[in-house]
Amino acid sequence: MLRAELRKLLPYRTAWVILVLYAVLLAIFVSVGGNVVINGQRVGQTLYAFPAVWSKLSYAASYFNMLLSILLIILITDEFQFRTFRQQVINGASQLDLIQGKMAVSALLTLFGTTAVLIIGFYFGLTRAPETAASATTNLSAVALYAVQALGYLALAALLAFLIRRSGAAILLFLLYSWVVEPLIRFSLPDELDRFFPMKILASLTPTPGQEMLDTVTGPNGSFTATEALPFAIGYIGLFWLLSYALLRNRDL
Repeated sequence: MLRAELRKLLPYRTAWVILVLYAVLLAIFVSVGGNVVINGQRVGQTLYAFPAVWSKLSYAASYFNMLLSILLIILITDEFQFRTFRQQVINGASQLDLIQGKMAVSALLTLFGTTAVLIIGFYFGLTRAPETAASATTNLSAVALYAVQALGYLALAALLAFLIRRSGAAILLFLLYSWVVEPLIRFSLPDELDRFFPMKILASLTPTPGQEMLDTVTGPNGSFTATEALPFAIGYIGLFWLLSYALLRNRDL
C-alpha cells in the first residue's frame, strides 16, 4: 500500500506546495525570531543555542502541524471525490488496507516535518551559536515528542476527513474544533478534567519554552508534563485511527 500511496503522492503538486510552504515558513519564523527584542535586548544567539533550541523549535513547529493536517485531509477527501477508494476495493483491497495506506502517508508527513525541524535546528544552531555545538544532540527527545504530536494532529485530521468526506468542510471543522470548540469546552471545566482533552494533550507534548519558570510565578497551569501526556497522546492516535477504520468499514464508499 505504501508504494501505491507514493505513486499518488509524489506527482501531486498541491502536496509539494504545502510541504515546501511548511519548511519555508518555519525557517523564516525561526530566522526572524532571533531579531525579537525583549527588555531592550535582541534574543539573538540565545534562541539558537543548543540544547534549548530543540524545545523552542518543536514548540514553534507545533503551530505548523495545521499545514500537514490540511494536506492529509485533502489527500483523503480526494479519494472519495474521485472514487479511488471504491476502485481499490473493487480491485481487491480491504478497508483495512486503505486505512493502513493513509497511516503510512501520515507517517511520511510526520517524517518530513521532523526532518525539517532537525535540519532547521542544526543549521541555525551551528551557524548562529556554534560555541554550543558540543550539545547539539542533547535534548533531541523534544523533537521526538513533536513527531508524536504531529501524528496526533494527523490522526484527528484523518478521522474528520473520513467522517465528512469533503475537503472544505473537513478542514473547517478541524480548525474550528482545534481553535474554538475544544478551548470553549475546556474553559468551563476544572483543570483536573480539561487536561485530558485531545488537543490539550497534544499541546502538552511541546510546552511553551520557559513554562517551568512561569509556573513558579503564576502557579501550575494544571497541564500534564510532556512525559505524562505521551501515553495519552499515543492512546488518542490509536483511537482516532480505529474510529476512521470503523467509519470506512460501515459506510458506503
